[in-house]
Amino acid sequence: MKLSCLQENLSRGLGIVGRAVASRSTLPITQNVLISTDQSMLKLSATNLEIAMTTWVGAMVEEEGTITVPARLLTEFVNSLPSERIDIELEQASGVLKLSCGQNKANIHGADPSEFPPIPTVEDGIVASIDPAVFRSAINRVAFAAATEESRPVLTGVELKLGGDKFSLAAADGFRLAVQHGALNAPIDTEMKVIVPARTLNEIGRLLNDQEEPVEIVMSPAKGQVLFRITGSQTIETVSQLLQGSFPNYEQLIPQSYETRAIFDLPALLRAARTAAIFARDGSNIIRLHVVPGENGDSPGKVIISAKSEEVGDNEDEVVADSIEGGEGKIAFNSRYLLDVLQVLERGKVALETTTSSSPGVFKPTDSEDYIHVVMPMFVQW
Repeated sequence: MKLSCLQENLSRGLGIVGRAVASRSTLPITQNVLISTDQSMLKLSATNLEIAMTTWVGAMVEEEGTITVPARLLTEFVNSLPSERIDIELEQASGVLKLSCGQNKANIHGADPSEFPPIPTVEDGIVASIDPAVFRSAINRVAFAAATEESRPVLTGVELKLGGDKFSLAAADGFRLAVQHGALNAPIDTEMKVIVPARTLNEIGRLLNDQEEPVEIVMSPAKGQVLFRITGSQTIETVSQLLQGSFPNYEQLIPQSYETRAIFDLPALLRAARTAAIFARDGSNIIRLHVVPGENGDSPGKVIISAKSEEVGDNEDEVVADSIEGGEGKIAFNSRYLLDVLQVLERGKVALETTTSSSPGVFKPTDSEDYIHVVMPMFVQW
């Protein structure tokens, strides 16, 4: 192997695939990055056996070749170099990768690429295309609600459903449920649903930050894999294992009616919830919400947000409602779950629908029917 490329391009490529490098592993070679030449470009690949990432870096390739080297060492070295051309040469006999940039030279001992786990490919399957901003927003609004504990592995994933010209993402951890619907760029013939690890989708969300080209999804449930292909200034392919099992039938968990529906300005409600969370920390993380309709139609009503701790003290705040339907409502939430949903909704107006203090609360943005978030209540004495 003999090639040259720009330091900033190589650094960016290593930063991308570095997210898939195993941090601790029973298979030490997965802490390496696989370097090879492909179609006159430098190809970088990494895998932790759950997710595999590949990207291509523009390069002047003189000789083909492949090697695997420690990812952290190579990344830190490349990041320390000036923004100039890097010359890379592999001594095939010794397995040493030689790098030079300006006056800086390094020799990195590599390992036989045949020992590296094969990077999975998804050649055939259901192909769908989604606008990157739409998909990134959907991931941000849903993936955080997946479980982090492995006691029920299926809940550590996000159900991705495709059908017609729509897609949906759903995640639940037993205490809350987030569902986002969105549009595909083009209709697909087959209905399909799979469970993608939430960690995978979070990585995809990061990669979509400044993307403008559609993200392509290739599903191959028979193989138990899904491929996300991002094109644009740099092509990135991410292949993830799918989670096996049945995702809960979440439609039946969504309340179909309510006793009280209140609409609030989101920033005002979020600010009050953040203040209450300071006191809730020492009070079992409980935040109480008391929705009070206006009297005689003179005012739209308000919500009283409070938290208290026997040792530390208490806090109470009022947020004026835009409107309130129905009667008085009382509900208490875990402060983290309340803050999580208010933070991902970002801006605008939010509706809170409640039935009783022991029934789930439902949050919806008022400008769209595409998102719903259900949170189980905390049981408290009122």
